[in-house]
Amino acid sequence: MKITRLETLYVQPRWVFLKMHTDEGIMGWGEPIVEGWSRTTATAVDEMGRWLIGKDPRRIEHHWQALYRGAFYRGGPVLCSALSGIEQAMWDITGKCLGVPVHQLLGGRVRDRIRVYAHVGGSDLEAYAASGLSALERGFTAVKTSVFGAVRFVDSPALVDQAVARIAALRETVGDTVDIGIDFHGRVHPPMAIQLARALEPYRPMFIEEPCLPENVDALATVARATSIPIATGERLFTRWGFREVLEKQAAAILQPDVSHAGGILETRKIAAMAETYYAAIAPHCPLGPISLAAGLQVDACTPNFLCQEQVSLGEGVLKEPFVVEDGHVAVPTGPGLGIEVDEEAVAERLYDGSFENPRLWHADGSLADW
Repeated sequence: MKITRLETLYVQPRWVFLKMHTDEGIMGWGEPIVEGWSRTTATAVDEMGRWLIGKDPRRIEHHWQALYRGAFYRGGPVLCSALSGIEQAMWDITGKCLGVPVHQLLGGRVRDRIRVYAHVGGSDLEAYAASGLSALERGFTAVKTSVFGAVRFVDSPALVDQAVARIAALRETVGDTVDIGIDFHGRVHPPMAIQLARALEPYRPMFIEEPCLPENVDALATVARATSIPIATGERLFTRWGFREVLEKQAAAILQPDVSHAGGILETRKIAAMAETYYAAIAPHCPLGPISLAAGLQVDACTPNFLCQEQVSLGEGVLKEPFVVEDGHVAVPTGPGLGIEVDEEAVAERLYDGSFENPRLWHADGSLADW
């Protein structure tokens, strides 16, 4: 079997799908994407693809090593995301060739179903409560929310009070049996992050995500030591080398590798194995499309220290059989490869030019705030 073509598709709302073709007619799907850099990432896929043409897609580890280590410059969001999507497509092909789901090739499933969480939020307390209620009605038992926009280096007590009020309203609505994750988006400097975390402790969140940017692991570790709330990070870290220092300094109790950014399916499984030796859990990041979600679910199914899976699309209007949430979980995919069948006619109706720009946050004085 040989790879004959790599085809990238820009799919609304902001996704990039990869369709890998082979000379035997078996095709694999992947999702290589960096939000806001879709066309740049697709170009990286094309450049990597030139090396792959004519090669056997089932030599996944060999090709990963060649694409990651074979050039003088390696890593970073664009190259790792391009590689991630390529790797997913190769796993999809390999599983289809053998007639088994990918997780069966990674040791087999260790659970019967996979917990997922929903995003909730709103512009006021009533909207927060209504959004939480909607998640419950849709079958979720875990949610994640953001509670502020731009945050100054040291912000006002009003910002802290607003964050607490929103989480209080959400907790009152969903009750104590529903887990709440809180995403700081790396917008907060450590002193303010500690103040916010301590104020939120009475509501017992499942985790605080990216309380500060992961570039300074010592600062992240300082925040982790200052609160009883588990700290989560990882969506902006790449490969196992990017996660090593976080684990060594115990800067997070929960790692959030993104299977479309961190290096792909096997690399995410390797990161999870590293985390297991530090008694850390993984809660994979996935604010992307259903192909990325399907790849993540394959990892979740065979990972002992898995906690919860992020999702924003269960595949409605893209997959022939979208995922279904029941009692806060989705079923472990059992179909070959990634376990999904892409509705190519539906995808064709959602194609666009790939232009998407992340919103920017600004302080009141006109200076740029961290996203």
